[in-house]
Amino acid sequence: MKIAYFDAFSGVSGDMTLGAMLDAGLPLATLQSQLAKLPVAGYTLTAEKVKRCGLAATKAHVHLEENAHGGHRHLSQILKMIDGSGLDARVKDIAGRIFTTLGQAEAAIHGVPLEKVHFHEVGAVDSIVDIVGAAIGFCELDIGEVAVSAINTGHGAVQTEHGLLPVPAPATAALLTGAPTYASGPQFELTTPTGAAIVKTMATSFGLQPLMTVGAIGMGAGGKNFDDRPNVLRLFVGERSASLIGQRLIELSTNIDDMNPQAFPDVAGRLLAGGALDVWITPAQMKKGRPAHILSALCQPHQAQALEGIIFTHTTTLGVRRTEVDRVSLPRSIRQAQTRFGLIDVKIAQLPQGGFKAAPEYESVRKAALAAGAPFETVYWEAVAAVDSGGPGQV
Repeated sequence: MKIAYFDAFSGVSGDMTLGAMLDAGLPLATLQSQLAKLPVAGYTLTAEKVKRCGLAATKAHVHLEENAHGGHRHLSQILKMIDGSGLDARVKDIAGRIFTTLGQAEAAIHGVPLEKVHFHEVGAVDSIVDIVGAAIGFCELDIGEVAVSAINTGHGAVQTEHGLLPVPAPATAALLTGAPTYASGPQFELTTPTGAAIVKTMATSFGLQPLMTVGAIGMGAGGKNFDDRPNVLRLFVGERSASLIGQRLIELSTNIDDMNPQAFPDVAGRLLAGGALDVWITPAQMKKGRPAHILSALCQPHQAQALEGIIFTHTTTLGVRRTEVDRVSLPRSIRQAQTRFGLIDVKIAQLPQGGFKAAPEYESVRKAALAAGAPFETVYWEAVAAVDSGGPGQV
């Protein structure tokens, strides 16, 4: 499957997402025919080429008939409608997850149980078309991995059924918790709850564009045409490197010379539980000759602030260095090797020139060794031998 990168420098909305997908190669006729499998009437979907500050883009239009909004809808009604349609199973799953993400945000901001959430604007026909249409686009474009840039929310105020609300609207703000966001440009709602729900549900990472070979670029136009910037959502669709995985990560580090060394394993455990990809401790000598330790953690960019909080709370340090790093790693998967000590989880990394590296997982080996009363090394190397031989029982 392909990887997609959403460049949301001018925000993201449902119609911008559809426009970007159409511009990247999703046939309009296919989108229309798939949406026709939904028991939803009272609309027409069209698309046109437009200019946004001089850039060509595709604008998706959902034309509604009079009184086609459908009033208030419960999440359960929408999910039942999607599930009972003739759409493919993966489309149903993606659309259902996006609506559930949106419903959870609405429930949180209104302080009501999920089953009591009323969808107003989001339950309207145009928003159902946007969300289900986006799910169709992910499947038709064969997108399996989604990366998203920092998201421009816009600023100012927006008129809703709940009155005049600040931008980002409460639902949008709740949906983008944990994602990198900023406000720039005109006083306008650049990111809508529908757009936020789509990218928050589908994103596997946030930050700069990952290592990928781009095959198509789609430009989805927003409704407004600003004078000083193109109001578009850029969508890059391509392939991951078959031999290497590139990531832009953050390395956190701090020098500590006044903490009980017995506390370091606890801090490392908290960092790993908080999402750190790796944690390590390096001996060092400080400027006054005192022995010290350098505590380091590697993480995704959107996790850096939370992990810094763990370091400040659970160590004696007064400052943390933050360094942006590029990491290239081998594609890997977990397989199970059949040994006389039972099934052992083994990490398999594919080498660029063919072949692989095998590394039994520590916890899996430790548990098997304890259960059998066997030495750790014996279990470890038997798991390696089982993978190398590719014998029966390996899955």
